[in-house]
Amino acid sequence: MARSNDTVRIGVPFLLVSTLFLAWGLANNMNDTLLAAFRRIMSMSDLQTSMVQFAFFGAYACVALPAALFIRRYTYKSGIILGLLLYACGTMLFYPAGETASYPFFLFAIYVMACGCAVLETTANPYILSMGERENATRRLNIAQTFNPVGAVCGILISRHFILSELNAADAAERGDMSATELMSIQSHELSAISGTYMIIGIALLGLLALIMFARMPKFKDETESAPVRDTLHRLWRKRSYRFGVVAQFFYVGVQTCVWSFTIRYVMSELHCLEKEASMVFLYSILAFTLFRFMFTWLMKYVAPVRLLMYASAVAIILTACVVTMSGMVSVVALVGISATMSLMFPTIYGIALEGMSPADNKIAASGLIMAILGGALLTPLQAWISDIAGISASFIVSLLCFVVILGYASSIIVSRKKSTIYG
Repeated sequence: MARSNDTVRIGVPFLLVSTLFLAWGLANNMNDTLLAAFRRIMSMSDLQTSMVQFAFFGAYACVALPAALFIRRYTYKSGIILGLLLYACGTMLFYPAGETASYPFFLFAIYVMACGCAVLETTANPYILSMGERENATRRLNIAQTFNPVGAVCGILISRHFILSELNAADAAERGDMSATELMSIQSHELSAISGTYMIIGIALLGLLALIMFARMPKFKDETESAPVRDTLHRLWRKRSYRFGVVAQFFYVGVQTCVWSFTIRYVMSELHCLEKEASMVFLYSILAFTLFRFMFTWLMKYVAPVRLLMYASAVAIILTACVVTMSGMVSVVALVGISATMSLMFPTIYGIALEGMSPADNKIAASGLIMAILGGALLTPLQAWISDIAGISASFIVSLLCFVVILGYASSIIVSRKKSTIYG
């Protein structure tokens, strides 16, 4: 009976916190469709539209460490409340951005929204790791992370039906020939579709916030244990698996953002279709990501997570090479396959990097891994720049190199573990 009560005590908070993974998955993948939307609405280049990802993921680098210090001083629940407030505030800022038809204002709204997502990620990941036995922490995080692709699917469907479907088919040349009044009318309708959609999401977030505020959330002992930040950083730097885990996470988030940011553009180029039709291939990519997340989580009962990471990154390199060198439906299928291989990477790198971490260091260590999300802000513009000068296919060489780094990380962890086993 006591065990049943303990399951309920942890189970409900686990479900509520896992829902947060859905919330930032929604924001992340709606950003991927925003690139295609802004490119058509404002006749922008790939580099210009990539500023959406720069604003979003740049927020993580600014907010992750302060968020870790905040939850270290207060509680995980306080961090969740702060994150949801910022997230909802950012979505509401889409309204004045749409009314002024200002791209910089949209970027500011995205930045505020991403600050909330950064606080949520910094809070939710270590919170999930704390909810149970340490031996199952990586698998538990993978289970919670399955909510993330569900949010991604929801984000694509919402964007497809409420944003991309509202875009006028006129391209940059045709819009250039329109009168100022006609162009303004079209853009106003398109931007209103974006603003209205995000504001509805903000209302839903406020509902989730109310649920969490009134829920009884567990408070673990490690929340009150802390060490001087300087001492923590020194210990983290000496831990090789963590240090290179941050690097691997930087390149993983970079490649995920690059692949998903340019999936719609790539499909439009290869299959000669519009944004709404191309978004279906993006949806297939996320469904593959979701399906393989469940499959990899199941496989972790039999195969070490780090070995699965090594195999997945090797396959990803092959598939990305196909995207760079091939064309047509074959390359599009390879692009969908890349998402399948990526499905286990973020939580697995995260869990491996935090293995053996003391409770006193856990929050600061987690913030470092969340700050590594800066990779999405820096590598996406790089791929966009290559796309503008050499073509969308050639730009995926950036993604290929990212997977090489991840393969190197997984391989190095396996080698180091073998050495520690041999030499004791």
